[in-house]
Amino acid sequence: MKTMKITEIQIIPIKPREGLVAFASVVVENSLYLGSLGVYTRLDGSGYRITYPTKKIGNKNINIYHPINKETSKAIEEAVISEAEKILTP
Repeated sequence: MKTMKITEIQIIPIKPREGLVAFASVVVENSLYLGSLGVYTRLDGSGYRITYPTKKIGNKNINIYHPINKETSKAIEEAVISEAEKILTP
């Protein structure tokens, strides 16, 4: 399997709310923009985690998009968290 390349990352810090500290966007292979990723502090305070956007329809949360394999998930998470740590860590 070809390794996916993240070609751009943007982190937008926000006023912290319920663990949410920033929003992120990534560009994959200069071809695909993925926005509205949530950047949260981990519950144990040991760094950050990300969430993918959902839409509430009735009582259900529907995924807008998300990785479908561990390799893609890990590549996006590592890239976003690395950039978030540079911007958000004092």
